[in-house]
Amino acid sequence: MLCIRLMTCWMNSPLKPPLPLKEIQIFKAADVPIEWEEHYVGTEIDPRTQSFLTWESLESVRQIRVGLKGPMATAIGKGHHSLYANFRPCYSLPSCKNTGEYSGPEYQVVRGVVESLKIITRQANLRVAEYAFHYTKEHGRERVSAIHKANIMQKTEGLFLKGSREVAEKSTLR
Repeated sequence: MLCIRLMTCWMNSPLKPPLPLKEIQIFKAADVPIEWEEHYVGTEIDPRTQSFLTWESLESVRQIRVGLKGPMATAIGKGHHSLYANFRPCYSLPSCKNTGEYSGPEYQVVRGVVESLKIITRQANLRVAEYAFHYTKEHGRERVSAIHKANIMQKTEGLFLKGSREVAEKSTLR
């Protein structure tokens, strides 16, 4: 008999599908028995957490210790008080891949044609890479993985990869 696992799920809005459907399909296909505790991310800053996440949703994931982040709104073209690294601890699962791409402003060129603009700076990229290596060293980890799509997006992802390699060369991690 399998034990049902409780997981926190953060969603952007109760009006959207209740859970990230692709991820749920994967769990169902693998016969993983999960009971979902849904929490919604607000559109206003919660003064108790100073973020869009409510105190209750943060407590849920702290107690359960595992969660799934569904689609959430991303402020486009706005800085977040010098936030430069959105760190998400994670573990790799064999034979699992997850791809995604965030970009900046989007424009409708003509009806039925849209364009998305990805903006990256060398300085911001170096800050992210330096933070990754600092975090790794401070937490006794041995390796940093820079996941990129430089073969497809040669300019933006290439700049990211180049900066990550520069920081890696200076790092004491080997």
